[in-house]
Amino acid sequence: MPPKRSPLKIPALQALLVQAGALLPCAALAVAADALGAGLTLLQAALLQGVLAAAASAKLGLARWWLPIQLLFPLALLAALALRLPPWLAAAAFFILLGWYWSTYRTQVPYYPSNRAVWRAVLAELPQGRALRVIDIGSGLGGFTLHLAAARPESEVTGIELAPLPWLVSRLRAVLSGSRARFVRGDYEQLDFAGYDLVFAYLSPAAMPALWRKAQREMRPGTMLASYEFQIPAADGVKTILTTEGGAPLYIRAF
Repeated sequence: MPPKRSPLKIPALQALLVQAGALLPCAALAVAADALGAGLTLLQAALLQGVLAAAASAKLGLARWWLPIQLLFPLALLAALALRLPPWLAAAAFFILLGWYWSTYRTQVPYYPSNRAVWRAVLAELPQGRALRVIDIGSGLGGFTLHLAAARPESEVTGIELAPLPWLVSRLRAVLSGSRARFVRGDYEQLDFAGYDLVFAYLSPAAMPALWRKAQREMRPGTMLASYEFQIPAADGVKTILTTEGGAPLYIRAF
């Protein structure tokens, strides 16, 4: 189990603190502009707040996808107040986003869907003539898991997903299509990779070092770790496959 880290290291909390911290210089600039006879409108103040928060987030080293969130958050808040949206709508949006992203604030793994070209490339690398056990960690809506289960019906293909809403959608897709694919809700860090012939991941750069350490500890000789787009931090032995022209690579490390 990975060591616990300080709450101040959680990116979502850092982003919140940055937004709060940007209020003071934003207010100071607004007061200074007003003293000079060039007062800021609410829209200008919200934009200034967003720019300061995004700049501070970049300086702090938050992931790039936090920057537009930080930039647009004050503007979105201002728009919601201007439109006088009912409180239940904000609550509904919150719970939908919570169900979709769940612990992204901790794992730093947002929803990334892969594509059929990647699925076919992984399928081509699998050994033939025997049943395999495959796990898709962070399986999202289940596209890769469902595809592989249909292509290799003799094999046991499982997707594991922490966020409740994508997991539920993938379960429904499997039931409605009659697929043999299994979907479980949970944290892949609690799995033992020794039980699988292939571990497929499409996570984020932040998750790759810990994933590689886990794979080194647990994966058996003759098995494979595959990662789409995000490089496996191994010193050697990583095969790189370009699944589409100009697209992200697929990395495969055999053990």
